[in-house]
Amino acid sequence: MDEKLKIKISIADRVYPLTVELSQEEGLRSASKKIDVMIKQFEENYAVRDKQDVLAMCALQFASQVEQKQIDKATDSDETIERIKRLNTLLDQYLEN
Repeated sequence: MDEKLKIKISIADRVYPLTVELSQEEGLRSASKKIDVMIKQFEENYAVRDKQDVLAMCALQFASQVEQKQIDKATDSDETIERIKRLNTLLDQYLEN
């Protein structure tokens, strides 16, 4: 069983105290840093008046990345299945001869 750890994560100049598994700490800190970097990029590149708008755009960006990875994975899986089917067909043909 993982040990619980109390940490403070800063996102958009706000601190969020969290109790997490020890194994989650690194991922949460890394995610927090990536969010802050993305916030700065949105603020520098777009006329943003509200932090909530920036955070919504960050959420959309991260969610779209996850969705695209799932789509890509499904496509890769379909291609792999087709390759395996072709190999099976070739093996069947070879074994019949």
